[in-house]
Amino acid sequence: MKKNSLSILLIVLVATAVYVQNKRSAGANKLFDPELHYSKYIPNGKERVISRSKYMDQLQGFWLAQCIANWTGLITEMDKVGPPFYMDKHWGGPDQRNIWGNFVPHADTINFYFVDEGEPWGADDDTDIEYMYQHLLDINNTSLLSGKQIKNGWLHHIYSNEDAPNGENFLWVSNETAYYLMQEGLQPPATSEPEHNPDHEMIDAQLTTEIFGLFAPARPDVALRMAHLPIRTTAKNNAEWAAEFYVIMHALASYADNKLSMKKKVFWLAEQAREHLPDESYVAGMVDFIKAEYERNPDKNNWEVTRDAVYERYQEGGSDGYVYNQPFDAGINFSAGLISLFYGEGDLARTIRIGSLTGWDSDNPTATWGGLIGFILGRKGVEKAFEKTGLSDTYWISRTRRNFPDRTPDEAGDDTFQLMAERAIYIIDRVVMEEMSGGVDLEKDVWYIPDLGGSY
Repeated sequence: MKKNSLSILLIVLVATAVYVQNKRSAGANKLFDPELHYSKYIPNGKERVISRSKYMDQLQGFWLAQCIANWTGLITEMDKVGPPFYMDKHWGGPDQRNIWGNFVPHADTINFYFVDEGEPWGADDDTDIEYMYQHLLDINNTSLLSGKQIKNGWLHHIYSNEDAPNGENFLWVSNETAYYLMQEGLQPPATSEPEHNPDHEMIDAQLTTEIFGLFAPARPDVALRMAHLPIRTTAKNNAEWAAEFYVIMHALASYADNKLSMKKKVFWLAEQAREHLPDESYVAGMVDFIKAEYERNPDKNNWEVTRDAVYERYQEGGSDGYVYNQPFDAGINFSAGLISLFYGEGDLARTIRIGSLTGWDSDNPTATWGGLIGFILGRKGVEKAFEKTGLSDTYWISRTRRNFPDRTPDEAGDDTFQLMAERAIYIIDRVVMEEMSGGVDLEKDVWYIPDLGGSY
């Protein structure tokens, strides 16, 4: 007993010493992780310097805009998977039934969907798996999740259909297949291997892993390393490369030249991510084709023509080696997302509007670009883009997932975008020091990130 007591005392003393050291280093800055040792770093002047507090605001913009885009896109999800498609003239008009004959319960008009203060944003599969991955990085005090940690996290936080309220576990296609493979004992990357998972080229990883790009500011090499197993939980080959395309764009969002216009910025991000795609892949062909179509028809209102061309070229024509299977394929939704990205030209509202009208699994790519552009703009920039104030800052993770702490017991929902962003900052602190060999200056409130010099 005495030995155990001494061990506990030693742990407490060490933890206290680390906390005191961090507190002294932080000075007046309250944004530090008491569980993380902040080692001293001497900058050499060649690093990229990024403000932690500004990044925290950008992360709040990411979550808010992603929720707006997600819930707006859900209104038209699976309404149109072939002609006649929605067009700009349908915006503001009545929602139509989806392919299963249903309407969505939260809106009857095709328009932007907002949640005001006092009510929480509901979790959905476009945000809740990312929320879970952030939580797993946080509680495991790691930058790189193992296959076992991912498996244990999925089984702990995600319902099965058998024990979910109303029999709905909010998983679909490859996510659903991977979950039950985990119940059988498999763990990533085996859960995405074609011999185990016939859904490995569905859209799933494209909507669950973008956040890993934000965990590695300005360093897509680190972001891809962090995202590898989470992506390979459900995706392989083209679906994997499409998800990596998104991760790279999110990582480089803090690297892009701030002097660029929003239009030039999103095009630059896409060009950098395109370099990573295998030239022989159908996802590379889709990027090249849709960008060329945009350049040939650059008018914002010509997105409908390009969408119809995508339908004919890929869904009907099977170009670039793509074979259409289901409206939640990685490929058809990747191409739909590129239409809204290019024709949206960095305009948040316009991008979400086009994404919602383009068709297929319309909430997924729309949420991706909402999150990316929302991050670039920051929280206030998102409000300005919609000329809206008083938008909700709270998030209801327990709508779809389980076993998470209620961090806002006196408010609706379980968490806030501010608290979520703060925890992400601590994850990035660890990533910068452990994965980038960079530094965190708590007094100046900045990260020193060794620059790759444009080599991604």
